[in-house]
Amino acid sequence: MKPLLAFLISSCLLSPAFAEIAGAESFTYKTAGDVKLELFVFQPADRKTGEKRPAILLFHGGGWRTGGPYAMAPQCRYFAERGMVAIAVQYRLVPQVTIEGCIRDAVSAVRWVRANAERLGIDPDRIAVGGGSAGGHLAAATGILEGFDEPGEDASARPDAMVLFCPALVLAPVEGFQCELVGGSERLEKLKNILGPTPEKFSPYHHIREGLPPALIMHGTADMTVPFSTSELFCAAMKKAGNQCDLVPYQDRSHAFFNLANSPEDFASTLEDCDKFFVSLGWLQPHRVGKSTESPR
Repeated sequence: MKPLLAFLISSCLLSPAFAEIAGAESFTYKTAGDVKLELFVFQPADRKTGEKRPAILLFHGGGWRTGGPYAMAPQCRYFAERGMVAIAVQYRLVPQVTIEGCIRDAVSAVRWVRANAERLGIDPDRIAVGGGSAGGHLAAATGILEGFDEPGEDASARPDAMVLFCPALVLAPVEGFQCELVGGSERLEKLKNILGPTPEKFSPYHHIREGLPPALIMHGTADMTVPFSTSELFCAAMKKAGNQCDLVPYQDRSHAFFNLANSPEDFASTLEDCDKFFVSLGWLQPHRVGKSTESPR
């Protein structure tokens, strides 16, 4: 494990969950009724005035119903240390809004960041999105789905890359494809209540086409909350359409394996995967010191 990752893990483990927002500057990106939605921005310590860096917006998981932006603060801290502007996103949750409202907030967040790129020291042509589980769905939604725009928002909401941790990408039936979910029919009913009568409208898989942003997916093969086979299906369709999609399987890992609290080792390994992905895109320089341990897959 590289020294930077070891430092981040130790510092995060010693801090209360909500304190992980410490070190970030908050900006209101959207006001919905009496609710102000915030972005928590982690800046690279070595960024010079006027310099434009790549950025990443991270969306937390929680089944669109629970969680908060603090959940992605450990990942944000890593990316900021590596030289990116890292942003943890607050979005409204079900049942305060429908899943459409969650997607609209995610789209608004990307738009606000691109519109304010100069102010934040961001290269507007190198804006990535990421997230886990439901947050992975929202990240993918900004890159793939259309028709979730708020009036008066003009900047492009299309990200330039996607990094997705056990993401929910297949939300509607696919002919000839079946998978098992934890909770069986009861969970399917809960999903129907969230997705409504037209789940394909919100399903990234069902809107794959050519010209989409490059994607990295990290998924546990033993995940029964969001089955690994859905990422295989998604990635195959992305490649068939001519898009880049890299799927990294984590053998025998279950859902949310990437979270620091669940496994510091897998937390570190998934960030190494992200790091290599951004290096391959030319967004980051390779690590100069230290050697990685082999990923525990």
